[in-house]
Amino acid sequence: MSSVRIVVHGRVQGVWFRAWTRDEAMARGLVGWVRNRRDGTVEALFAGDDQKVEEMIALCGEGPPHAKVTSVERFDAAPPDDEGFLQLPTL
Repeated sequence: MSSVRIVVHGRVQGVWFRAWTRDEAMARGLVGWVRNRRDGTVEALFAGDDQKVEEMIALCGEGPPHAKVTSVERFDAAPPDDEGFLQLPTL
């Protein structure tokens, strides 16, 4: 089991990145959250099976069809307190 927080840079807001991330994470059985940040990035926390977390991070490097990801920062993180995968308000 692993828990990783990422920050995705590029054209990632206004392209359904959060909803796409939530759907992809839920399909992999991951828990965590995703939210827009006021600086124009998207931040997410993925927790679960190591391989599924790595798959999700790789997917976020591409994003949904209209996104243009320029980079993904990765940070170790504590697992979330909540179950399921949440789409949070902008921070």
